[in-house]
Amino acid sequence: MTNLEPKLSDDARSLFETRGVGELAERMGVKLLELSAERAVATMPVEGNRQPLGLLHGGAYVVLAESLGSMAANVWAHPKKKFAVGIEVNASHSNSARAGVVTATCEAITLGSTLTVHQIAVEDEAGRRLSTIRITNLLRDRR
Repeated sequence: MTNLEPKLSDDARSLFETRGVGELAERMGVKLLELSAERAVATMPVEGNRQPLGLLHGGAYVVLAESLGSMAANVWAHPKKKFAVGIEVNASHSNSARAGVVTATCEAITLGSTLTVHQIAVEDEAGRRLSTIRITNLLRDRR
């Protein structure tokens, strides 16, 4: 993890400063490293986010990924006077972590006028893929 200021696109800066990563992501220790509509990166500690068997909880992967995908979608929506809301998320967990920090990398698949789709890959410190998540966000007009 890093204490450095995250790398934010111009569109992301004002949005992130007013919204942050959200209460749940903060409680889970999510640290944003990079944010733009096209790409977002964050870390999360395993400790404090494990299920009873000592593995990182599958829902924790989804919280991390949905947080990143929603933030990236809102960066895309914000200059268009819109906001993004998640309408679908799916996850495939392929490995598990017991300790350390995981890193999620979110990349845009589609940035449209009404929908965005992002794919998020979560890896452990050795670079091993743990989970792959896809989120679709609906862009709605701000009132």
